[in-house]
Amino acid sequence: MIQERILELTEYGLVTGLIEPQDKRFTINRLLELFHIDELEDEATAAYEKRTPMTQESAEEALPQILAEMLDYAAEQMLLTLFPDERPVYPDGRPTGDRAELRLMSGAKVTTATCVLVYQGRTANGRTSVPNEELTDPNETDRRLQGAVKRAFYRAAMGIGLPHRPWGMLTGVRPGKLMTPLLAQGMGDVQAARYFERHYDVAPARAALVVRTAHATLRAMDSLGEKDVCLYVGIPFCPTRCAYCSFVSQSVEKSMALVPEFLQALAREIAATAEAVHRAGLRVVSLYIGGGTPTTLSARQLDALCTQLDAAFDLSALREFTVEAGRPDTITADKLHVLRAHRVDRISVNPQTLDDRVLETIGRRHTAQDIYDALHLVRTTGGFAVNMDLIAGLPGDTPDGFRTTLEQVLALAPENITVHTLSRKRGADLSQQTAPVPDGAQVGEMLDFANTALDTAGYAPYYLYRQKFMSGGFENVGWTRPGQENLYNICIMEELCSILAMGGGASTKLVCPGGRLERHIDPKYPTEYIANIDRICAAKAKLEAFFL
Repeated sequence: MIQERILELTEYGLVTGLIEPQDKRFTINRLLELFHIDELEDEATAAYEKRTPMTQESAEEALPQILAEMLDYAAEQMLLTLFPDERPVYPDGRPTGDRAELRLMSGAKVTTATCVLVYQGRTANGRTSVPNEELTDPNETDRRLQGAVKRAFYRAAMGIGLPHRPWGMLTGVRPGKLMTPLLAQGMGDVQAARYFERHYDVAPARAALVVRTAHATLRAMDSLGEKDVCLYVGIPFCPTRCAYCSFVSQSVEKSMALVPEFLQALAREIAATAEAVHRAGLRVVSLYIGGGTPTTLSARQLDALCTQLDAAFDLSALREFTVEAGRPDTITADKLHVLRAHRVDRISVNPQTLDDRVLETIGRRHTAQDIYDALHLVRTTGGFAVNMDLIAGLPGDTPDGFRTTLEQVLALAPENITVHTLSRKRGADLSQQTAPVPDGAQVGEMLDFANTALDTAGYAPYYLYRQKFMSGGFENVGWTRPGQENLYNICIMEELCSILAMGGGASTKLVCPGGRLERHIDPKYPTEYIANIDRICAAKAKLEAFFL
């Protein structure tokens, strides 16, 4: 619903003359950023397009309701953060029972948000104010009022004795976007961490963690030129679908016949993107092939894809080339030799866990031994930095089991270790299952052990992000050995440079100095991607204008 309101508010601005037609895309993306939304969903766009276009009169009439629902959304995000098992309900008339009553009142000097929270027989109040003199910029006004509503809700929740959340009142996916400017302005590490603790009620350990990742962001920022870009290629196929997965992917068990036609369409998009990159004078510094599981492709298909990329783009300034080979059942010596021949220097071998019982529960269809065998192949081939992903909170796992997995992974000495927190999303099979999962306290125990063990082993955190519906409200963190940071991961999370994306569900993110940002999303599913390749290529031809 919030995405439709964003489109409606943008239309209001166009109809009333507050924004120019050429600023439509910028306005939409700015609003998405304010609400911590990565992209417009196809369903929201389709629903919006069915509406009757606004007139000047209908736009003025609709504005109060649009703004009210946007503030409702801010409250909903805090509700889902603090009460993950609850969902918002809007009854007619005065609500009874457990409830949150929120008000936003504008006075002569301040605008005040209040919250009365009634929960399980306990009542508490939250209140916060924003000086009206700080509400002159329309974009900033939205952000500040959202923050006021969230803060009032959060303070009320703490007043009824709700357990403290590790990230306090922060609901966005990128805490680093708030921390990095503080450090860039000269604030010291201790001062910046305390700012997070005081202003957002972030736990000290999490505040210290985001300080460290923000320093990695600053180093990456300093290393990038104005014309530097990253490339991403999405291969939306996997051998099978994991139970926890909500990424866009098709099991090759069901869709193998689509792979050749998909690759033909992808070759066209690569050519169109490369032409725009050449005309705009851009420099490619990072190349990342993800998915899905790219190594689901055969050695011959991988060779053809990498050959196309090498021929289409000038890769002479390339600083890194990553391929996700996450599933060990897709890794073969032939594929590894192909990747090395094309100068791939980083590869992911992702166990998620090394407990065979848990692997079976989540539908991975491989064993821990398969991971060891795959990693042996990778090391034998040579020349690859290795990333290994783990997930804290998988069904059937325990703190002791997670500890054992991490210790085994540390013994393998990969260059990067990414520790994810399980996120129970709607698109994942786990959402429809009753598989027992560790509770928030157990997940916290897993992550606390991981942070200490990785730090002790000489790894440093270099990027961090959060997702909705994460167990315990925690985070995902990428850890690295010194000098082995993956630039792409930092750039995509912190929006340091443009990401030009190709393939199924690939998300192009165009970043310009001054905060201007545009997103272009390829169709999610292989059949849709193939059917729309003409439109996709035509859009790529317009990329040049963004950089000029």
